[in-house]
Amino acid sequence: MSGTFGILVFVLSIIVVIVIHEAAHLGVAKAFGFKVEEFFVGFGPRIWSVRRGETEYGLKAIPAGGYVRIAGMDTFREVAPEDRSRSYYQKPRWQRALVIFAGPLTHLLMAPVFFALWFGAIGQPTAFSPWIVEVEEKLNGHPSPAFLAGIRPGDEVVGIPGVENPTRGQLLRYTGDNRGEPIELMLLRDERRFTVSLTPEWSVFEGQRLPRIGVAVALGRVLEREREGPITALKDGFVETGRVSQRFASGLGTVFGPKGLARIGDLLFGGAERERTDPASLVGGAQVAGELARSGYLADLVYMIGSLNVWVGLLNLLPLPPFDGGHLAVVAIEGATRKRIDPRRLIPVSAVVLSFFLLVTVSLIYLDIVKPLPDLFP
Repeated sequence: MSGTFGILVFVLSIIVVIVIHEAAHLGVAKAFGFKVEEFFVGFGPRIWSVRRGETEYGLKAIPAGGYVRIAGMDTFREVAPEDRSRSYYQKPRWQRALVIFAGPLTHLLMAPVFFALWFGAIGQPTAFSPWIVEVEEKLNGHPSPAFLAGIRPGDEVVGIPGVENPTRGQLLRYTGDNRGEPIELMLLRDERRFTVSLTPEWSVFEGQRLPRIGVAVALGRVLEREREGPITALKDGFVETGRVSQRFASGLGTVFGPKGLARIGDLLFGGAERERTDPASLVGGAQVAGELARSGYLADLVYMIGSLNVWVGLLNLLPLPPFDGGHLAVVAIEGATRKRIDPRRLIPVSAVVLSFFLLVTVSLIYLDIVKPLPDLFP
């Protein structure tokens, strides 16, 4: 399947996620009687808009987010006298908190749904084909059996005697059971199947003496999946949301901490090579989505979109302005101190935070274009 289709699915999913996030802000705000002036998806120049009642709805040129403008939130815009009772800072703190929290909450509710769909309708991979990722030229001081047989990185083992589409474990057992004796492997390369003959020999690998042919084997194409029932899938969807949240929470500190920033600097200016574990922007995410579709894993985009929801939800909950979590922190501080915080005092903090995240984001976009992540399926 075309990688372009996977990219389109990924981009459309992001737009839908943004719309749902902002629609949650909008719906709760209107339910509590806030005056909502604008609802836009995207930033920058206006592409299209329409007014319905007191709210203008529309699209802007850069689909990198969205916003809901409530009267009074922008301290540089005058609120009409008749709208002051409906402006943001005139409403009770608990209502303001619910309006703000509604957006990130959508991601933490959508994520388990996507994960449950993956567990139930698509299924967890349980068996993979053997995929050759490295061929050693030398083994025990002489050309390795795999090198002599002409095996190359990227070849997929699609057959051994008596077994079509063997798993990685079956290949390893077949090699181990025939040490010192010729074996036959059917390989797939560039949609062409062919058979090679070679003889495993004893070799020390990671401290163990094993029968080897001189290759490194990774998990390749999914051969089998295990699907769960709807109740179990939904339960595991919430469990997976917790797992991914823990992983991403620690990842936030890694990416935006000193070590992560140093790694980005080394990639930008130090000549370091990009690795699969390096952070990426949405551009890199789109590249991975295209690669999944091109390699026959389009359905696994469901899991990727679930993970994306967790990431966006946690990022939005950071207690820093201008994120939603920053607004929630202000409400919490006002509730604890019983004092109103002048929003104009937060503008310098918002500017610094926004500039920092914008710099990191632009750097990652640049790297995704000029030094993309290595292919998952070369």
